[in-house]
Amino acid sequence: MTPLKTYWEKRDFQRTPEPAGKTKRKSKKTIFVVQQHAARSNHFDFRLEMGDVLKSWAVPKGMPVKIAEKHLAVETEDHPLDYAAFEGNIPKGEYGAGKVKIWDKGSYRNIRKISIKESYENGQIEVALNGRKVKGRYALIQTKFNDNPKNWLLIKMKEDKYTFENG
Repeated sequence: MTPLKTYWEKRDFQRTPEPAGKTKRKSKKTIFVVQQHAARSNHFDFRLEMGDVLKSWAVPKGMPVKIAEKHLAVETEDHPLDYAAFEGNIPKGEYGAGKVKIWDKGSYRNIRKISIKESYENGQIEVALNGRKVKGRYALIQTKFNDNPKNWLLIKMKEDKYTFENG
């Protein structure tokens, strides 16, 4: 199964301006994007490049800003890499209908000693984000609250002097 199968099944690309996601990036830096999404409820979508997709989480309260602050992050379907540049209005009647705008974007660095894919599979991701608004160390911890593997916590971590070295 292709990682974008669920993404494609939820959308009618004849109606939505969202990218279908047929392209691959060739940048050496891994990217993240935070998009403000005024859908049924206003929330933020936090997306991290992993392989050929953006792993995605809906974060109702936005990015934490204080050390140790925790926000619920609900995992959603993988999105194509070119979604990182998407801004626009998803039409009424379409999945995720509402306005999407880029709130922040930049590069990130995995700060664990295992690969980002292994971190994701283990349910514990730690990254250093380097965006215009969001900078610093963040963790995503899978909670499996009520046996739901889609629930994660997004946590602002304490900085260290090496956060942005080589990143």
